[in-house]
Amino acid sequence: MLTADLAIAFQRGDRIQPRRLEPDDAHLSVAEDLIRIFAEHLTLRRAELNRSLDEYVGTGTDYRILRGMIKLLMDVCEFQTGADIVPEQLRQKLFLKAKAHHPVTPALRRQLLAEVAEELGAEAETIAASLYADLTDNQRLIAFDAPEAAGLIDCYNLAQAQALLYRCVEMRLTVQPQEVAGYRQLFAAIKRYDLIHTIKGRADRGYEVVLSGPVSLFHRSQKYGIRMAVFLPALLECSGWRMRAEIETKRGNAFFELSSEQKNLPMLPEAAWMGGGELLEKFLTAWTKLQSQWRAETCREVIDLGGTAFVPDAVLEDATGRKVYVELFGFWTPRYLKDRLEEFARGGFTNFVLLVSEELRGSREAPANLPPNVVSYKTSPDARTVLAAVEHIQQLI
Repeated sequence: MLTADLAIAFQRGDRIQPRRLEPDDAHLSVAEDLIRIFAEHLTLRRAELNRSLDEYVGTGTDYRILRGMIKLLMDVCEFQTGADIVPEQLRQKLFLKAKAHHPVTPALRRQLLAEVAEELGAEAETIAASLYADLTDNQRLIAFDAPEAAGLIDCYNLAQAQALLYRCVEMRLTVQPQEVAGYRQLFAAIKRYDLIHTIKGRADRGYEVVLSGPVSLFHRSQKYGIRMAVFLPALLECSGWRMRAEIETKRGNAFFELSSEQKNLPMLPEAAWMGGGELLEKFLTAWTKLQSQWRAETCREVIDLGGTAFVPDAVLEDATGRKVYVELFGFWTPRYLKDRLEEFARGGFTNFVLLVSEELRGSREAPANLPPNVVSYKTSPDARTVLAAVEHIQQLI
């Protein structure tokens, strides 16, 4: 993705659009040139690559566009420290020897390098080359997953749209009526990136989904903004939705609108954006080891709470058919948790457990106390604690 300083957008009134490159001959030629420069610098030092890129970019008016494309190409590079001896340890050994001498002349430096080389059984030239091999400029390009020129332009256009969401206040999604699998795909994408959300509506009429943006959070907004940006490619894979995102700008807030019918932004291969789910898998594995009367599995339902929807991550079921639904909260605030619990209360729904992460609390404010249906955890939920909560809930029903 792009850094905020490389984001380019155009605002007209209360509408805002990201910078978009047309896949014409001029842009394709530039993309091909940049890809070629990277490919020609395989095995060479990063400093040499940067020097060639600086010469190509120059001081023209397209500076930010070119730097944006370069950033995306850097993201598909792999650099490595090319030293047989750990540079930090080598510097420490050499500097300790030099400490006894002042000043250190070029001749003395060569002598000290020769002494260290003899101690380590290496050549002095190898020692000299390894001394600062861990510095960024001295790292070598060992792999470059070169895209096609048209693919680079597609990624640039998508990255500019993603960069708008770093400054998102709120995103609203209108989801058309569709099969449960379609709803689950969209809701799963929202939950995969731990976004704070509310879902209102009914399956037969569609849903209105509101996502809190990073600008609306007091705490951890930068990390949250990246999650919202990464969510966009997953959203593009879903169908039957319209988006209206409120974006904070220097000229006043503006709106970025998009729909599932759009043709300007590319759909990435699932492997390029798919992530998350590890916490749920870890929880299900830990639950199996408990050997309790409750069997746990991934939930495939969307539960109507009477005007709002509940999208559990897991369902626990015992031999009698009783069920308890479990949701792994992503980012949250005490206010969001309170509102969510009120939705369950209005819907008369009690057989649920919400798992909230202390690390993902998007506010400095901590809730005074938690009800039996809410289990807090630091890094991953403890299955035994959740089981105790389930058994307590069953006594209250």
